[in-house]
Amino acid sequence: MVRRPGLMHEKVKVPVLKNTIWALKLAWRADKKLLLSYLINLVARDVFSLYVQNILFLKVLLSALDKSTPFGEYFLTLIGFFILSVVLKALQYGSDCVHDISVKRVMKKLNNIIFDKALSVDVSCYEDPEFYDKYQRATLVISNSYFDLICWDFANIIAASVSFVLVLTTVTAIDAKYLIFLLPVILVFIIEIFKSKYVYKRDLEMTKNNRLKAYIQRTMFLRDYSKDMRTSNIFAVLINRFRAAINSNIEILKRYGLGLFIYSMVSSLFSEFIPIIGTYAYAGYQFVFKNTLTVSGFSVLFSSINSVRTATLDIADSFDEMVQMALYFQNLRDFLDYKPKILPGAKHAGEFESLEFKNVSFRYPGAAVNALSDVSFKIKKGETVAVVGVNGAGKSTIVKLLLRFYDVSEGEILLNGINVKEYDVDSLRNSFATVFQDYKNFAVSVFENVMCRECSSEDKAFATAALKKSGAWEKVKSLPHGGDTVLTREFENDGAGLSGGENQKVSAARLFARDFKIAILDEPSSALDPIAEYKMYENLIAATKDKTVVYISHRLSSAVLSDKIIVIKDGKIIEQGTHDELMKAGREYSQMFSLQGASYMAKQKEDEHIEKTKKRKSFSHV
Repeated sequence: MVRRPGLMHEKVKVPVLKNTIWALKLAWRADKKLLLSYLINLVARDVFSLYVQNILFLKVLLSALDKSTPFGEYFLTLIGFFILSVVLKALQYGSDCVHDISVKRVMKKLNNIIFDKALSVDVSCYEDPEFYDKYQRATLVISNSYFDLICWDFANIIAASVSFVLVLTTVTAIDAKYLIFLLPVILVFIIEIFKSKYVYKRDLEMTKNNRLKAYIQRTMFLRDYSKDMRTSNIFAVLINRFRAAINSNIEILKRYGLGLFIYSMVSSLFSEFIPIIGTYAYAGYQFVFKNTLTVSGFSVLFSSINSVRTATLDIADSFDEMVQMALYFQNLRDFLDYKPKILPGAKHAGEFESLEFKNVSFRYPGAAVNALSDVSFKIKKGETVAVVGVNGAGKSTIVKLLLRFYDVSEGEILLNGINVKEYDVDSLRNSFATVFQDYKNFAVSVFENVMCRECSSEDKAFATAALKKSGAWEKVKSLPHGGDTVLTREFENDGAGLSGGENQKVSAARLFARDFKIAILDEPSSALDPIAEYKMYENLIAATKDKTVVYISHRLSSAVLSDKIIVIKDGKIIEQGTHDELMKAGREYSQMFSLQGASYMAKQKEDEHIEKTKKRKSFSHV
């Protein structure tokens, strides 16, 4: 057992043997042929090369040379050796073919397990740096093919152990005293355990630096960051962070370097120096001074010791690697064993009737103040409600709580008069059609982005209608393959790189493509100009007739078209009412609306002036 230091100095014992068995069982369940192919291949290889070839065949050859064995027997042994070589090559070829297929099946199975788990963990985990560190270390187990390696190491240990026992039997038959010089080999395994823990501790200290390096390397190649990289000094900032991470890793490597050197030297002392020097010295004494060892016996003994050394090193190296991987498997086990804090209820969310926030307060983990404080409001079936306020007021937190990405700190949220915690989480979330402010489109076709599935001809017709309502169709139909064009050029040369506003329209089209009872739109038009925004809201109003819609926005285009407006400031509701009521009140909403209206009018006049100037220049040129 080893104490695993973490970023938070967590004191967790890592069960090396249990983790190794767990990993082997998981690989076995994924595809038994992976481990079996390695066992057949490596056992046949080691027994043949370390025992049959290096000892038995050598013994027969030397006996024949000493004329103590008939040449006919040697010739038959030679034929048997040839047949065994052919059989071995056939086994190796067959197991290699099986392995190539099996390893892909195992990786597919394990990736599916990780993907499913990543989808099931709480959304709050993605805002936790410690979770990201653990998640990265867990994915390294897959990306570095640790399951393939641990199967190979296990099979290699079995193969080397079988050869080790066979060779020791031969050595014992020559003289049992030679076993004294081989006993220190046992200490090598103990040393390698401590060495593996030491390496794991070193790598754990480097995790944060490696995550930072991976982030910077990733952003350097992403289109979203390319303009800022070239028009600001942020590139220099990131490079300095990148260099600092590398320098920090160098210091960590230096700090652990001497310890690893000492471990390696002590391991070599017990695995090579004592067994080889001791055996050679005693064999020389028997051969030269005692005359109790024949030339063939002396040669076979030396060959046996080399085979023991090779088998020992194979076992030690594989054992060392298995121990290291077992420590890393703890990260994967921790990740897969994570229990979501958002616990599902048993009720199914039926037809929408009402939604109520009742004295709701919420504080994000680690935050000093509440994001929401004593928030209460009620939305009835068929109402169009706008929740407005400046950025950071707490508007998006309402959506996160409603969809149970987080649970409230105080109060309760009622759907149809029932606490949302009593509903099945998937049922609850599927009852809402949502469009988020941090919208994301994926490297699949436009139609697939809208429908969120592989599309039939009927699906494409629905997607086309949805794209028309969101205002994206005019752009989409001009693309090389229309709605079948893949978004982004990451995988397709003729893929589409859309602007921020166009991407947001495609994302918003998902709403129009769904049959829903209540829609939640969190800043669905943040990348749109005011005219495009107003047109999209008009289409939304038409498409959501007799349905319930909640707009979350800091821009007030949606508010004018809403039945009710809720104004939030600093996590508290400060006003509620219709547009006319709030304008007459002359408070926060009225001031926000007037400021945004004045800003829009100024922008409109500026655009008109630029357009007139262009026309005058064009006329003068003519």
